[in-house]
Amino acid sequence: MAGDPQQDVQQVVRPHAGAPRRRLLAAAALAPMLAGASPPARALAAGRAGAKNPRPVEPVPTTLAGWEGVAHTLGRPGDMKRNLMYHTALPRRDLLVRSRNVLVKPALALGSHVSFVRYADETTLVMGDVVVAERELQPFVDALHAYGIGLTAIHKHLLSQTPDIWWVHIHAHGHDTLAMARGLRAGFDRTNTPPPLPPAPPQPLDLDTAGIDAAMGAEGSYDEGIHKCVFVRRETVTDGDRVLPPGLGSTSAFNFQPLGGGFAALSGDCAMIADEVHDVLVALRRAGVELVELHNHGLTDEPRLFFVHFWAVGDGVALARALRPAVAATNVVPIG
Repeated sequence: MAGDPQQDVQQVVRPHAGAPRRRLLAAAALAPMLAGASPPARALAAGRAGAKNPRPVEPVPTTLAGWEGVAHTLGRPGDMKRNLMYHTALPRRDLLVRSRNVLVKPALALGSHVSFVRYADETTLVMGDVVVAERELQPFVDALHAYGIGLTAIHKHLLSQTPDIWWVHIHAHGHDTLAMARGLRAGFDRTNTPPPLPPAPPQPLDLDTAGIDAAMGAEGSYDEGIHKCVFVRRETVTDGDRVLPPGLGSTSAFNFQPLGGGFAALSGDCAMIADEVHDVLVALRRAGVELVELHNHGLTDEPRLFFVHFWAVGDGVALARALRPAVAATNVVPIG
């Protein structure tokens, strides 16, 4: 791909609140080293110095046509979510992953994705969650850093998985949208992420999806052999001085993969504020659900969000009924 990462990194910034005094002192001590550091390090240090806008900047509606350059740069098409997010899915169909002796379908837990959002100040924010094999992790991270794209989380979504897989949350903000797209493409080119396939028509699932939806209190959707029930936080969520569109970085997802006879493998995560974490974890364990990870996906979100990833196998409707108290313990609404 064309593009100079040293030039692109100057256009990619990440807004943060003012640094505490100890960070300023540390920055002063590091100044001589940063003066000779690579462009990504200098851009990162500069991005942390900006003051937070007291009035968060709102996203603006866009159309698919406005993202043609990004689609061309990434080498795959995307779609619009709620007229505010340009979303590109990159499922890892190349990986044969097993967890708890279940062969995991890409849409259950192996779906990389990135989303671009345009703002009223004519800047662009990109956020995403990327699936990488362990052998790909360091080269992928290095490629992103070369373009000034940051990481906000590195963690697991599955238990007892083979081969070893990691999930990486990415973040960048700036005026040069195509520079960010070039950085993402450089990262994906360090992995074996396959090219896109034409969308396949929905197939009948060996699950009582109506029963699952009634138990969850949400209308689910079909995604490549997986039944998904998704919820979004009711609050307005901000990232630094940016208002995030509903659902960007703040969803609770419950994914059901049919195993036959109405049974399903369940994988997903709950988005929670701090006061909700204990009640959700207790509710999940009472439902017989295994906990995988508790962590953050972002660095500067407000309210501060925590996510718990989980796993279970059982009758689909029974699992959904058992999960309802965990959903009820959070301030969420089914995605529209």
